[in-house]
Amino acid sequence: MTDSLDKLTQGGFSIGVELPLDNDWSPAAQRDHGHAPRRPGVPDMSRHAELARLVDTLGFRALWVRDVPLYDPAFGDAAQVFEAFSYLGYLAGITRDVLLGTAAVVLPLREPLLTLKSAATIQQLSGDRLLLGVASGDRPVEYPLFGRDFATRGAQFREQIAMLRTGAREHLPPGIEVLPHMQRRLPLLVAGLAQQQPEWLGAQMDGCLAYPGTPGDHLRRSAAWRAVAGNKPYISFIHLDLADDPHEPLTRHRFGVRTGRLALIDELAAMHAAGVHHIALHFRRNRRPLDETLHEIAQDVLPRFHAAEQNVPSSFALEAVSNI
Repeated sequence: MTDSLDKLTQGGFSIGVELPLDNDWSPAAQRDHGHAPRRPGVPDMSRHAELARLVDTLGFRALWVRDVPLYDPAFGDAAQVFEAFSYLGYLAGITRDVLLGTAAVVLPLREPLLTLKSAATIQQLSGDRLLLGVASGDRPVEYPLFGRDFATRGAQFREQIAMLRTGAREHLPPGIEVLPHMQRRLPLLVAGLAQQQPEWLGAQMDGCLAYPGTPGDHLRRSAAWRAVAGNKPYISFIHLDLADDPHEPLTRHRFGVRTGRLALIDELAAMHAAGVHHIALHFRRNRRPLDETLHEIAQDVLPRFHAAEQNVPSSFALEAVSNI
């Protein structure tokens, strides 16, 4: 029986979407922030359910949510606002096929037994669509507010991974259980190093959530991941601003690109050739209406990569990466 991680990487490469589905980092939105009631980094979630259903219907492989417990103006990023596990439960109820991932849950800030129960609940209610991305966290201001020690977050991370793997059996008195039980092994994907040695991560984790980068960046990073983890999936993200003109050349910005559709196809092919198994598209910098953008990608980009025959990267992409 195929699990959620197998579905994510089916065909060798797939494309998903990172929430929120909002244009709040686009130039027009930035100009409007002085007149809008929302603060910078706090997205407009009024269409989130409609757009999440559209992502599912159009055939994107996964929806990813971030775990940002507290809004800090210094970071200016509230992610999708909603609490990650609560939101995944809602998304599980309004979608049918799309995988549901976290990128990533900050384990040391959470009560371990409730994290286990939440993950098992989403896995069961979604029909085994959960991909649990996990991290140790990188915002020191949050830890004292939760009564947690920032300095020991690496050790806390390892303890929680052990509980997620065993169902907390070794941490509970005889006869006490966390229900529901995991239906099957839960895919655990690590974001960053989580204060651990790479060899430990390669042995314990089922995949890697990598920082956005160029194909050349990913060529080096994926090789480092494969050195400790073999062929376990390597996953990353692109902040995409898709131009109206399909022929517009690609220009890079922080975390991503502005490009027309044709250069986007080449960029994704280069990512695949560089060892990336899944790319999630982030649209907060996108200038066009998101439903229009999603339809264009679904019609003209997804078939290039989600078709069964696309297992081998194009010669163009291989040559482009080799020259980076």
